[in-house]
Amino acid sequence: MHSLAADPNTVVLAGDLLDWATLKTNQIGTLIKGVVFVMVLAAVATAYWKTKSWVATLVAFLLGALVLWGIANLPSLQNKVGSEIEDQGLHAPRVPGAEDVQASL
Repeated sequence: MHSLAADPNTVVLAGDLLDWATLKTNQIGTLIKGVVFVMVLAAVATAYWKTKSWVATLVAFLLGALVLWGIANLPSLQNKVGSEIEDQGLHAPRVPGAEDVQASL
């Protein structure tokens, strides 16, 4: 059987693995935000290059800024949506089923 550590006397703790996973998750999130930023810049440049219109470029810039804002504030948006869904829950009306029909016979 192979071990994760090169030294058999070394103990790998779960906390170390969780710290590593958290670090990698944060790095991937930063990478995704950077890639989206570059894609927004490319979309704005493409909008200007194809249309030569400042209005189309401004619209592309505003839509790109909206996408970047949404990605940056994703956790708070998830909490808002979750709280609205949980707060507005209503019970479904009771519909007579097969049990009610058999009970009435």
